[in-house]
Amino acid sequence: MTPSPLEAELRRRFAVRTEEFVHGGFRVEVVLPAAADELIDEAEFEADERLPYWADLWPSARALARRVLDGPLPRGRTLELGCGVALPSLALLARGAEVLATDYYEDALLFARANAERNGLGGLPVRLLDWRDPPRELGCFGAVLAADVLYEQRNAELLAALLSRVVAPGGRVVVADPGRAYRSVFEERMREEGWTVEEERVREPTEYAPSGSQEIRLLHLRPPAT
Repeated sequence: MTPSPLEAELRRRFAVRTEEFVHGGFRVEVVLPAAADELIDEAEFEADERLPYWADLWPSARALARRVLDGPLPRGRTLELGCGVALPSLALLARGAEVLATDYYEDALLFARANAERNGLGGLPVRLLDWRDPPRELGCFGAVLAADVLYEQRNAELLAALLSRVVAPGGRVVVADPGRAYRSVFEERMREEGWTVEEERVREPTEYAPSGSQEIRLLHLRPPAT
């Protein structure tokens, strides 16, 4: 496979590897950095506690991709938060959905775009997004997705505040979580604000777990009725 110009540029900048994801008739080969730990920038961490979580393909992202492939096609625009290499967005793009992939790292968005091109899915709309200061013109979405983003308390609080701004009335949210400590903080905050929260448990194959699979909780959220 001849890399696109964008992928070729990423291969010059990064040591990379590929991972295959298959579910039903959907198959993609995702290119991502070879070792996320090698991307840690001490200056970025000191300034903003940034760590390159985006540079891995986590079991939660795989589980979320399976859910969006099996479920009904979202109505209107879909927003993926903390997309990393954007597997759930790629799954929706393949189904013809209108999706915007967002992340706090510019390099994550470059890999997301390169993966859409690599798999013949065309252009993937992306946007750099700081949850602390979402632009007003971002607008509202009928569906919002996020995978494994509740690893810090501030993330849980920021996500709760952000969803109230970007989810359209009657919209739906799915957050995939592998059991992070602050999931309960997020759930409690959303319920306090009147959101409906339902939990679905699935198991995702992974080499990280001794059992060969990991339990992933899919949190299905709906905003308060207006």
